[in-house]
Amino acid sequence: MIKLVLDTDVIVAAMRSPTGASAALLGEALKKRFILLASVPLFIEYEAKCTEPEHLTAAGLTQLQSQIFLDGIAAIVQPVKTHYLWRPMLHDPNDEMVLEIAVNGGADAIVTFNLKDYGAVPGTFNIEVIKPSTAIRRLRQ
Repeated sequence: MIKLVLDTDVIVAAMRSPTGASAALLGEALKKRFILLASVPLFIEYEAKCTEPEHLTAAGLTQLQSQIFLDGIAAIVQPVKTHYLWRPMLHDPNDEMVLEIAVNGGADAIVTFNLKDYGAVPGTFNIEVIKPSTAIRRLRQ
């Protein structure tokens, strides 16, 4: 089964736009069409970003509704323990965290809107970096 790590920007986009590709990816994860990988620190980042007032306002959600959204994601995530053997390889420590989850979890791809932030580094580990639209298209083929 395909294993994916969703960057935080994808989770925020899913919350803000329930009809977009990012939300569709979460729907596919619910249907067990792929394994969603995350670690505790990444999930804490998801929570921090999804509860920011600007994102709550844009999504039209209350704090409670945002927590329900996050609880749903937590229910489908396969937890990954990470080992910090690769740092530093990227410019952003949060991107390093996503890469380490992908490597330690045996992910096929990292899904993000910020492809350039990862450069060619994930390829060293045979991990693709793709946009949500590409991921959903592949899952539905």
